[in-house]
Amino acid sequence: MKVAIVRNQSFDGVVSLFGRRCPETYSARTVQATADGLREGGHLVITTEGDKQMLAELARFMPADEHGNPGGIVFNMAYGIQGDCRYTHVPAMLEMAGIPYTGSDPLGHALALDKVITKTLLRSAGVPTPDDCVMRDGYDRWPASLRFPLVVKPRHESTSFGLRLVQTPDELREAVEAVASTYQQDALVEEYVDGREVCVALLGNEEMEILPLVEQDFGDRPVRMVTWEDKYHKTSLPAGKSCPAPLGEPLAAHIRAIAVATFRACRCRDYARVDLRIDRQGHPFVLEINSMASLGPSGSYVLAAAAAGYTNAGLVNRILDVAHTRYFGVPATRFESAVHASIA
Repeated sequence: MKVAIVRNQSFDGVVSLFGRRCPETYSARTVQATADGLREGGHLVITTEGDKQMLAELARFMPADEHGNPGGIVFNMAYGIQGDCRYTHVPAMLEMAGIPYTGSDPLGHALALDKVITKTLLRSAGVPTPDDCVMRDGYDRWPASLRFPLVVKPRHESTSFGLRLVQTPDELREAVEAVASTYQQDALVEEYVDGREVCVALLGNEEMEILPLVEQDFGDRPVRMVTWEDKYHKTSLPAGKSCPAPLGEPLAAHIRAIAVATFRACRCRDYARVDLRIDRQGHPFVLEINSMASLGPSGSYVLAAAAAGYTNAGLVNRILDVAHTRYFGVPATRFESAVHASIA
């Protein structure tokens, strides 16, 4: 099958640079590993930018057949270039053009990217999540019921950007002001759950594969949270990871159930990662769901997949097959000579 990897590496392919620039991008190494894995799986592969030239590139590589049916599928690795709800931009363009793709649709990405809407959906589904409020600036009042310490984070960001743990009202005001000035958006303020942190990697749709649970190992770190510095390897005391997480089966089963409920409530598709905290009494609370779980080699999703027996090629081809089956009822077709015929 013809597979086009769409990613965002450049900011040049826009009409104008106007709006908050996306701080996330896949490394060239991870994109190349994905392409190599798909070729190993028997597919013809190109890589293209998710920008204003994308649809013309896809029309050349995977034109529709004589009946108007799709001539290939996109493996979506595009985080977006700029603006709000950036994960939604490439999927929306692909839907307009009638091109199938891996991962969540614009609705799923939009719901998962808005942490406040996510928490509203979780509560409606009976999924436990920490108590919270939304603050627009440091002078807003917060409910007296919220207990310090509190976690402050931007409403729409991912990858722990802007995340801060605060202990006092003055620190809270300062953190909210930092979110408002740096990210031009509301701050989500929620109670800090003192305890363990676990990630749940999900793969599938109607039939869901739940990969082995991953626990963050904070060691002797004073702040027991996964920060931006952890995810981008910028700290001298990085958090380790244990997989499978050393949890008793009753608790693990409960965590798996609420992770799937989170995936369903947020209308995600194909694959995602759910992050939870477990308090000192053993009660889990969902923090958020990442509708574009990182496929980088050091990420929790890939670690969980490796523990389940997936190679890199096995994982990316499984994601492709899950998406293709969702659209067409069968896995993606293979070409015998794909490795030699692929377009670089």
